[in-house]
Amino acid sequence: MSTASRKPFHLTCLLLLAVPLAACTAERVERPTVVMYKNAGCTCCNKWAEHLNAAGYKVEVNEAADLYATRNALGIRDEFASCHTAKIGGILVEGHVPLADIERLLAEQANPQTARADVVGLAAPGMPQGSPGMESEQPEAYDTLLIHRDGSSEVYQHHPAPAAGGR
Repeated sequence: MSTASRKPFHLTCLLLLAVPLAACTAERVERPTVVMYKNAGCTCCNKWAEHLNAAGYKVEVNEAADLYATRNALGIRDEFASCHTAKIGGILVEGHVPLADIERLLAEQANPQTARADVVGLAAPGMPQGSPGMESEQPEAYDTLLIHRDGSSEVYQHHPAPAAGGR
């Protein structure tokens, strides 16, 4: 093999070695720990936590003696109530909020250009059928609400019910 033909070969070998090395040294995304408060015996809360665990989040589950008092002390009003309240990376999450909504808000709040000081967190009030942890043969449409510090809210994401026959 001539010197000229060995150069491309050596370059190819170096590139093949560099790719796994770059993958090994790349920064891993550190997910914030989820601190969840729930009523004892509520199984749908555990199912919601399983969704987050599957995505790489560590969920610390705490049974609250008085979930209403815990929720209010954290800053969530009763009108947004569900069966569990969670703290995730500086935001509060009430109920069966989908992971995509949580990650979207976390990303927005981490970016100085999109962060909003008036945001408390997200809520999926009640226990919407078909939401994460509330899987159902008859899912319903529901909204994830963005909760503001003044107690107001707005629709953050609408989740339509699947079309008939699309379940």
